[in-house]
Amino acid sequence: MSVYTILGGGGVVANELAKLLLGRKEEVRLISRSGHSIQGAITHKADVAKLDQTVEAVKGSSVVFLCVGLKYDIRVWSEFWPVIMSNTLEACKRSGSRLVFFDNVYSYGRVTGKMTESTSYNPSSKKGEVRAQIATKLMDEVKAGNLHAVIARAADFYGPYAGKVAVPNMLVFERLAEGNKPNILVDADKKHSYTYTLDIAQALYTMANSEGAYDQVWHLPTSPDPPTASEFVALAAREFGAGRGFTVLSRWMLRAAGLFDRNVYEIVEMLYQNEFDYIFDSSKFTNAFGNTATSYAEGVRETAEFYKSLPDRKE
Repeated sequence: MSVYTILGGGGVVANELAKLLLGRKEEVRLISRSGHSIQGAITHKADVAKLDQTVEAVKGSSVVFLCVGLKYDIRVWSEFWPVIMSNTLEACKRSGSRLVFFDNVYSYGRVTGKMTESTSYNPSSKKGEVRAQIATKLMDEVKAGNLHAVIARAADFYGPYAGKVAVPNMLVFERLAEGNKPNILVDADKKHSYTYTLDIAQALYTMANSEGAYDQVWHLPTSPDPPTASEFVALAAREFGAGRGFTVLSRWMLRAAGLFDRNVYEIVEMLYQNEFDYIFDSSKFTNAFGNTATSYAEGVRETAEFYKSLPDRKE
């Protein structure tokens, strides 16, 4: 029987993946510093910034999913991501485990046209530089024949339970649920791809169990023809029975707010993703495994229904 180990228990994607695996009667180990637990999973406390703990956590695994989420702070990312990647790679090599790394698109930087798996790394941010560094390290190990691994990338994501780690949830769904106008970053008329969290979990499982998926980069299934920011807001507003109004947060507003709020400060260097079209192409996955991406209309509806079901929602 296969043993699936998830590094980063408690995160949005890790939790959805664990639930999916358990629903398929798989053996699941959930690893986190906090000891976050899900009924049915084997829970272990471990700090993946420490090699010995990572090796012990990974031992005996068939597949390891690296889904760690660090505090959104470049100081934390610069210190810990290279260490976490090194430790995970070493642990997988020692145990003979396959690795699936859940990644984002920061390493690409600003892209004219569609982002594809062959898009070169040209980061436009410090966080992108860190992501490019650790992705390159992983693929160097693959090319050297030291392990089998997948880099699985998603666009910005949204969905039920995504909460404050997903910008669309925070700026659109949460505000609409509270009876407030949604916010848009910088430009309402730029197209922006979003990946639905439930699609991410299913796709990670699919690739983990596909021999031919390993040793390459994949873009996770994301509905094509992305909406503009204002179109996405309109879809959500309709589900809440709200008006089409919204507030655009300009770069200068965010820069000023960032002087007093570290979380906002960290967003500013990523605003190029909203100042230009952000188009994520997952046709490679579709061609290999079929079209499994949830439509924007359906994903927005399901996410809105989740927020409307919360007991503290304002009417």
